[in-house]
Amino acid sequence: MDHLVLTVIAQDQPGLVERIAQCISEHGGNWLESRMSRMAGQFAGILRVDVPLQAHAGLVTAREALQVQGIRVQFAAAGTEPVVAWQAIRLELVGNDRPGIVRDITRLLSSQGVNVESLSTEVVPAPMSGELLFQAQALLGVPQSLTLDHLQAQLETLADDLMVELKLQVEP
Repeated sequence: MDHLVLTVIAQDQPGLVERIAQCISEHGGNWLESRMSRMAGQFAGILRVDVPLQAHAGLVTAREALQVQGIRVQFAAAGTEPVVAWQAIRLELVGNDRPGIVRDITRLLSSQGVNVESLSTEVVPAPMSGELLFQAQALLGVPQSLTLDHLQAQLETLADDLMVELKLQVEP
């Protein structure tokens, strides 16, 4: 068996996941993990599958049949997991929406050697005022050499500049 990572995007409609799962199954594959979501009328996902090496060519050919149905699929060989010792930290952020929040936060995280493991964002109306609020939740891989206090201080300085509130919490 050989692990592949697939990215999928299509106009949202019932039965998309089933068609993808059927295609994988027809090629002897096993669905291992996935993250999928509907956004702005589109359906997008990333998944890891275990497929026999000899079935890869058939799976790639089957992708063409999915494309005829409007389902775009890309394949990549699974990479190796880094052997770095990370500390899992949960980041929660909320503030008035404005362009550049994700860019500025991720620039600071990158400069500290922090890896963004997962990120979920949305813009929602504030309960009382109706102003647009930007909300983000992220799981961060923080190098063991970086103290949580140092990261917190760096992020708080930026949070003041961006006028956002943030919270860091060690994941169990």
